[in-house]
Amino acid sequence: MDIQLRNIPFFPITLQFGPEYSTITSIDYNSTLVVQDCAFFCVPGENTDGHLYIGEAIANGATTIIGSNKSLLAEYAKKHPDLSFAVVPNVREALAYLSDFFYSSPQKKLIKVGVTGTNGKTTTATYVYNLFNLLGISCGFIGTTGILRMDGKIPFYKSTPTTPISSDLHKIFARFVEEGDRAVAMEVSSIALDQMRVEGIRFDVAIHTNISEEHLEYHKIFEHYLQSKLMLFKQSKAAVVNIDDEGMAKEILEVISYPHLTYSSRPESGADLIWTACESSDTGLKFDLYYQGERWPIHVPLFGEYNAANLTAAIGSALLSGQDIKAIIAVLPKMSQVEGRFQVIQGPENRKVILDYAHTPVALSAVLHEVKKLSHNRLIALIAGIGIRDFSKMPKMAKAAEGKADVLVVTVDHPGDNEPSVVIDAVLKGFTVPYKQQVITANSRREAVVAALKESGPEDIILLSSGSINGAQIVKGEYIPHSDEAIIEEFFSKRSSDL
Repeated sequence: MDIQLRNIPFFPITLQFGPEYSTITSIDYNSTLVVQDCAFFCVPGENTDGHLYIGEAIANGATTIIGSNKSLLAEYAKKHPDLSFAVVPNVREALAYLSDFFYSSPQKKLIKVGVTGTNGKTTTATYVYNLFNLLGISCGFIGTTGILRMDGKIPFYKSTPTTPISSDLHKIFARFVEEGDRAVAMEVSSIALDQMRVEGIRFDVAIHTNISEEHLEYHKIFEHYLQSKLMLFKQSKAAVVNIDDEGMAKEILEVISYPHLTYSSRPESGADLIWTACESSDTGLKFDLYYQGERWPIHVPLFGEYNAANLTAAIGSALLSGQDIKAIIAVLPKMSQVEGRFQVIQGPENRKVILDYAHTPVALSAVLHEVKKLSHNRLIALIAGIGIRDFSKMPKMAKAAEGKADVLVVTVDHPGDNEPSVVIDAVLKGFTVPYKQQVITANSRREAVVAALKESGPEDIILLSSGSINGAQIVKGEYIPHSDEAIIEEFFSKRSSDL
């Protein structure tokens, strides 16, 4: 594609060197992936700077270089007068707008539902994905559990754990459109918003689940975290807002002036959607949903009472997208579990293994509360400190779990550059001494999963909280493949053969 950079809408060029027209066949920010006629973006990162790799990108075939370092780009332009160089104020912003243009703005052909919040993003976005597909609206999914089309996962190496960088995002949009999808449900993280990964995207519906302290290793202060999340609601056409959340609901309602639905568990709240009278059982959730003065009894094969709120949020997005409440209610019994989110796996002797990647103190406390509502003998729970996250959160994970299980297995997820024992010790500092329950430690998640399963007996529940990113554990910069489900299957298969 021959592109005149100055003609790209919203593409903010400060200065340009070399040919005015660029032949661009691909876009990349990773110099090792650059091919002939690639446009290379010098994206600044937390640990490195794309400007350091211009030489490698050119050697690999890049013919267009976009960066913000004027003197450096001018220097390279003198050496390579046949290549195009563009100086922009913000490389991430430029990447977003060129990517949208390069892929012919596929976002315009999709109903885009973005979900943000500290807890519940993956679950709520997956419920939107499932609900839209059940309603006959072919919908894709982008989030922590992968990239999905209506019929399941598609292979795509994600640049980030939750919301991909903009060039990848528009490439995924283009594939969805090409294969006939009409909508996309996606998680939108605070970091993605701050890093302009969704810059230029006008969401049809933005969903707010809740907010609590998280990602302070990146944001440093809570206010920056909050303001980053609010950005989603400034680039949307409609919103679904959880007015039970005191941390952010008021701020959202103050910045929006477009159609929106509020939701709540409190009948006196005056919310547009009210879920109440929720009951948990081994077959799922029952609750009443009130909308426009009518009561709709709901029974879904989902677990965890807080998921009634997440499902209600998804229903709100379908209503704002023009779907009828009767049609929505009719398909709810077909809703399926979310991978790694209160996912119940039946084990031998009526054991239940529950995967729930709760990784904040609030989420961990909530899932422990809900798990205990299911019939069981003892509860064995795995909790973890995340080595690539804020260390100050780790003792809070112990405090959130203390006294709420018969056995707690403490381990580390994604140790990164840290020694596992250092992360585990940080978690253990949150416990009361002497411990209020048995505590077992394990230096890897694999060892911890096996330890939890070994500790279990008939009728027990084994809760495996926290978890993997993109099916892997991050150790010293490497993504080491990991699957709790594979370990569970292997453990019980071996146990069965040993009997």
